[in-house]
This record gives sequence, structure tokens and C-alpha cells, in this order.
Amino acid sequence: MKLPVTEIKSIAIFRALQLGDMLCAVPAFRALRAAYPQAKITLVGMPWGKSFTQRFNKYFDDFIHFPGYPGLPEQKFEPADFTRFLTQVQSRKFDLSIQLQGNGSVVNPMVELFGAKYTAGYTIDGHYAPDNGLFMPYPDEGHEIERHVNLMEFLGIPSQGSSLEFPLFKEDKIAFAELNLNIEPQRYICVHPGSRGAWRQWPVQYFAALADYCAEQGYKIVITGTAEEHEIIEHLKSHMRYMEIDTSGKTSLGVVAMLIRDAALLISNCTGVSHISSAFSTPSIVISMDGEPQRWGPLNSQIHRTIDWLQTPDFHLVYREAVKMVT
Repeated sequence: MKLPVTEIKSIAIFRALQLGDMLCAVPAFRALRAAYPQAKITLVGMPWGKSFTQRFNKYFDDFIHFPGYPGLPEQKFEPADFTRFLTQVQSRKFDLSIQLQGNGSVVNPMVELFGAKYTAGYTIDGHYAPDNGLFMPYPDEGHEIERHVNLMEFLGIPSQGSSLEFPLFKEDKIAFAELNLNIEPQRYICVHPGSRGAWRQWPVQYFAALADYCAEQGYKIVITGTAEEHEIIEHLKSHMRYMEIDTSGKTSLGVVAMLIRDAALLISNCTGVSHISSAFSTPSIVISMDGEPQRWGPLNSQIHRTIDWLQTPDFHLVYREAVKMVT
């Protein structure tokens, strides 16, 4: 390793993104923990990231809320909040800060302000990065999972594989049981029509047609989603001919993961749940509406079908994939 275990006792990872982005970085987190088993590892991320560190507590020991920064769209920037945040981070005197956000064009100067003994991450031509041998040229190709594993290897940290994970806890199982759903493992199909951003959402009438076909084959249809996705889910239900079980707004993330784990199939947009299906090896049909299926689609093409809708906007192609996977 470029940085010996004896020198690295505390690590800050900066990745202030949403669920799917965080799950794709899990193989990198796993490699980092294996390389520095005794280090205290802290995630610096969006507010919801605290629950992520609690679920992935074998990789993280602590969490610091990142309040936003100019040029990052995920959160509104408040100068006073950022000043307090920076004081907090600097007081921790990290041995290593890793910029795992992206190419570094916006955040590399900020992450260096964390004041760690060493700073590492990605860089891109024409933008600032410390000249310390710990910044890798950003690989603007390949799968998101592999990009981060490659950074670990650049730092001399051996890969621990590219498989995803999603830990489940006793509380998830209790909450699932309390729903009292009349379903049996492998005899239902999850349909998830929502995603962050309407432009990433496949038309609901297509989801409805696939759901109806699966119902005709004897599967129960379980709709998943958040309370904020109520409108799109009601729109989906209005197009369906068969009864469904609507769990939207009634489930925690852990319960959604349990539903996906035991489903015969997931049908979804390319969003966080598609990475959960990958973690459990649950077969899936994933519709990519953002033009980057090779970056975000599940790696295992044997059990997951990722459709690049921008290149092949053909419903019959998707329908044929569904027929293959449920018969």
C-alpha cells in the first residue's frame, strides 16, 4: 500500500450522494476496511448518509453531515453551515481523506481543506489536485463500481471483489412481518416505477403492461416506492387490469430490500433498488433512461437485463425479456 497501516489510524471518505451511488461504492469501502482494519473510518455525506453508515457499520465507525458546497447540486449551500462543518472536520485531524465524489473538478480544493495528513482521490486535467502521487486520473468510462475499486488499487489497496451487499437487521424483519402481506417468496414480482427525477422514469403504462403480464403468469404484483412517489404509483395502478399490493410509503428501506430479496423478479428504472437486486442476485429488468447503462446497470448480465431506452426505445424488446424471465 502507498500509505502504511501504521500511519493511517483515521480516514474520512467524502461521498455526498444518493442511495444508488453509495451502494456502487460498497466494494471500495470493503477493500478499504480490509486494508486498514483498525482505522476509524468516517463517512462525510448527505444527512441521510448517517443511516447508511449504521447499516454498513462493519465499514464505517462514524458520520459527519456535509452541508453543501458551491457547484454541487445535491444540497443548498449555506456559508455559515459550511464554516462550522469545516471547523468540525479539521478538529478531527484525519490521517487520510479520500475524495470519492467524482472527477474532483469542483471538490478537490475543498477536501484538501479537511486538513488530513494525506489526501487522495480523483483528478482531471486542467483542475486542481495535490501533487502527492495519491490522485488518480478520473476514469470516465467503465462501471461505477469498478471506477472506485480501481482507485483503491491505485492506492495499493487490493480489491475484495466487485459484488454488492445490503445488510438486513432484526428490525427490518420485524417491520416486514408487521405489514402482514399475503405473499410467498419467489411467487411475487416487485415493480418500482419511481426514481429521483422524472426524466429517469419509464412511462407507467409500460410498467403496467409488464405487471399485468406477470400477473397472468400467476405472480402477485408488489409495488414499491416512497410516499413522495404517490402520484406516479396511482397513475401506474390506474393502467393495470389486475390487482396489486401497494406497499409505497409504508416501508423502510430495509423492508423494501427484504421484498426485493425474496421476489422472483424486480422491474424498475435504473435507480437505487436496481443495486439492491444486484446485492441479492434477484433477477431484474432495469430501464436505463439516462444513457449510461454500462456505468449504472447491474454487472451480472446473466440474471439482470438492463435496457438502454435512449438507444432502443422498443417496448416489445422489454416485453420479450419479461417473457423469458417469468416463464
